[in-house]
Amino acid sequence: MFKKRLVWILGLALFSLFFGAGNLILPPQIGFLAGPEWWLVGLGFTISAVLIPMLGILAHARLQGTMFDFAKKASPALSLVYCYLIYGIALGLPAPRTASVTHEMAIAPFFNLPPVATSLGYFGLVLLFVINRSKVSSLIGKWLTPVILAVLLLLIGSITLYHGGALGPSTFENSVSAGILEGYQTFDAIGAVVIGGVILISLNLEAPGLDFKERFRTIAGAGFLAALALMLLYAGLIYSGALMFGEAEAGITRTGLLRALSVRALGPGGQVFLSILIGLACFTTAVGIVTGASDFIKDRFGGSQKAYLVTAILGCLAGVVMGQLPVGLIIAVALPVLMLVYPLTIVLIFMNVIPPTWAPAFAMRVVCGVTLLFSLPDFLGSLGLWEGGNLPPALSAIPLAGYQMGWLLPALVAFGLTHLWFAVRPKASMEQGT
Repeated sequence: MFKKRLVWILGLALFSLFFGAGNLILPPQIGFLAGPEWWLVGLGFTISAVLIPMLGILAHARLQGTMFDFAKKASPALSLVYCYLIYGIALGLPAPRTASVTHEMAIAPFFNLPPVATSLGYFGLVLLFVINRSKVSSLIGKWLTPVILAVLLLLIGSITLYHGGALGPSTFENSVSAGILEGYQTFDAIGAVVIGGVILISLNLEAPGLDFKERFRTIAGAGFLAALALMLLYAGLIYSGALMFGEAEAGITRTGLLRALSVRALGPGGQVFLSILIGLACFTTAVGIVTGASDFIKDRFGGSQKAYLVTAILGCLAGVVMGQLPVGLIIAVALPVLMLVYPLTIVLIFMNVIPPTWAPAFAMRVVCGVTLLFSLPDFLGSLGLWEGGNLPPALSAIPLAGYQMGWLLPALVAFGLTHLWFAVRPKASMEQGT
C-alpha cells in the first residue's frame, strides 16, 4: 500500500514538475493553427513532449545516478560540459520564462506591479521550497498538483463540451513535424534529465530502504502516470485551441489565445482560474529546475550543503534578472540553443534506455559526435545564417533536413554501423565496448 501511494505522489509531482509555462501556452496555438489536423499536430507534440521526456525518466530509473552519468560512458569531459550547459540553459531560459509568463498572465491583469516585483516574490518562494528539499515532492504531489489538474480539467471540459463551432483550415505543411518542433519548446527532454534526478533523490529521501529494483519500478510507475496525464491534457488543450477558430484573430499570440480560451470557456471569471493555473504550473517547474541544479552542484562538491544553498540562491537571482524579458523574446532566444542541444539530449536518452550491451562506449561516442555534427545546420539556420531561411542545396539533400531533423537519420546510421562493426569484429567489441 505504501509503495502504491508513493508511486501516486511521485507521479503527480513528476507531472507538475514537467507541466510549466511552455506546456500550457504552446498546445492551444498549434491546435488553433492546425484546425482539423489537430490530432496530427498532437501526435507530433506527444512524441517530443511526452514520449521522449518519459524515456528520459526511464533512463534515470536505469542509471539511478545523476545527469553526469548520461554521457559519462561516451566521455567524462563531454558529460561535464553537457551537464553545465544543460543546467545553465535551464536556469537561464525555461526557469525565467515561468516568471515572465506568471507576470504577464497572472499578475499584470490584476495588479499594477512591475515585472521585477513579481520576479522577486516569485523566486523568493521558489528559494523557500528549494531550501526545504526533503519536502519538495510531497508538497507538490499532495497539494499543488491536484489544484492544477482540477483547473485544467475545468478549462478543457468547458470549451470542448459546450462549443459547436467549425474548425478552420490547417496552416501547416506537415502537421506531425510541426508538432514535434513545437514540442521542443517545452524543454521537456532537457527537463527529463534534470527532473529525473530530482525525483530519484526525492524517492531516496521518502523511502531510503528501497533496493535498486524497487526504485526502478517506483520511478517507472510514476513516469507512466505522469505521461498519461500529460498526453490527455495536451490533447485537450490542442483540441480546445482548434475550436477557437473564428473567435480569435489569425495573428493572436500564444498567451493571448490562452487568455481568450479561458474567457470563452469560463466567462469573465475565467481569467482568475487561468491566473491560478498559470501561477502554480510555472512555479512547480521553476522549483524542479532550481532544485535539480542545486542537487547536481552539491554532488559535484562532495555533498556540500553550502554548495547546494549557494547554487539555489544564484539560480533564483538569475531567474529574477532573466525574468524581466518578454515571453516571446525568451522563446526566440531559446530556439537556436534547442536546435543544437535537444538532438544530443534525445540521443543520450535513447542510448541510456536501451540495454547497456547495445550502447557500448565506442557506439555512444560515435553517435553523439554524428548527432552534434548534423545538428549544426539547424543551429546555424536558426541564427539566420541561411538566406531566406533555406538550407544550401548540399545540406537540404540530407533526409528530413527540411523539417529541421537532419540529424536523425545520420544518428541512426551511425548507431547501426557501430553495431555492424562490433558484429564482424568481436575483439573490437570487447576492447572498445566498455
